[in-house]
Amino acid sequence: MSYLLRAQISRYGRIAAVLAVFVAIFMGPAANAATPDPGAPNGSALLIKGTVKNEKKPVEGVEFHVTGNGVDEKVLSGADGKWVLEVANKGIYKVEINLKTLPKGVGLRDATANIREANLTITNTAAVLFPLGKDTRVVQPLGDQVLVRLFAGLNLGLLLAIAAIGISLIFGTTGLNNFAHGEMVTFGAMFTWLFHAELKMPLLIAAALTIILSAGFGWLQDAALWKQLRRRRLGLNQMMIVSIGLSIVLRQVYILAFDGDTKVLSSEYQTVNIGPITTTTSSIWSMVISVLTLGFVAWFLTRTRIGKAARAVSDNSSLAAATGINVERIIRIVWVMAGALTGLAGILYGLQFQANYLLGAQILLLLFASVTLGGLGTALGATVGAIIIGFVVELSALIIPIDLKYAASLIILIVVLLVRPQGVLGKKQRIG
Repeated sequence: MSYLLRAQISRYGRIAAVLAVFVAIFMGPAANAATPDPGAPNGSALLIKGTVKNEKKPVEGVEFHVTGNGVDEKVLSGADGKWVLEVANKGIYKVEINLKTLPKGVGLRDATANIREANLTITNTAAVLFPLGKDTRVVQPLGDQVLVRLFAGLNLGLLLAIAAIGISLIFGTTGLNNFAHGEMVTFGAMFTWLFHAELKMPLLIAAALTIILSAGFGWLQDAALWKQLRRRRLGLNQMMIVSIGLSIVLRQVYILAFDGDTKVLSSEYQTVNIGPITTTTSSIWSMVISVLTLGFVAWFLTRTRIGKAARAVSDNSSLAAATGINVERIIRIVWVMAGALTGLAGILYGLQFQANYLLGAQILLLLFASVTLGGLGTALGATVGAIIIGFVVELSALIIPIDLKYAASLIILIVVLLVRPQGVLGKKQRIG
């Protein structure tokens, strides 16, 4: 065996060992935390299940109709609000809730989402949730519907803003469009579920640990990968392709570590009525935390030395380095900050809408639409763009099918960029 062949085998052996450790880090805690499902004594059983609660109380006798792959079954929720159906074949099933079996005055929080999918193509268990609230089956006046959608749009926009700021700061300081940013949001949601739902930690402690881990994840990405690529002067296009590959790898790691079913971070929904708006305490707290976080980021970037240095690096890294600013140190701080912010966004998103391994991929396009619309590289622009996208997404549901509401934001993005290519708050730049 030649020396080059032995060196190549040794190299691949080291890579395999690193990947094995990486997977073990993610799989270890989740595997230890997992508990057997009382409804599935056989580990190979294919289960579709859920829990029905209203005002923290289980709802009995709610009917669910499951169809697909030769299955046409109905199942009722029990006294504990839980229901489960075992099926024979893997595949995608449709689950419809019978609204007539809900208690009087109780309906779905989203009245148009009475049919959901249960994906059993990857995992053996699929959790299907129908969050309950005030019965909205009676048609509301148009003015009330607009108020409801405006509130939902502001809520979504604030969530997107927290995550989008990280993309904008990273692009401003490094020029990198990080397509793995969505997986950092997934990281926050999944580890909060692990700590809170599985390890039974108090939510605040679970959230604090998750934010610390998310910040560490941002640091690790830059230290182990992006700094090394910058040292080798890899082009931005190549680095963008690397980020796409990283997002795919992380997604597969999440599947291995946490399975592919929906994770219920919290099934406790306490409804709050504000005029025609029916929301939950978790949504209100999420909006408050989002506003405080955005205020802190604005203060940090405009009032602190590190924040001013980050803005200087974003404007002109060569000039910033000439004035004595440690550019690599600032980039590292930006990655840590972006990791913490995306972790927080994942926590808040997961608490309101639940989470799965595709969470980051599902909202990544909205995040890029937000930073592009607001102006690439500007934190304030990302915030404004995210709120605009949030409003457009929710208000569009008044006139188009709810399944197409995300497409409306992309249409608005295209129109705005045709009129103002630099975005709402971006600066014109000469090209060439």
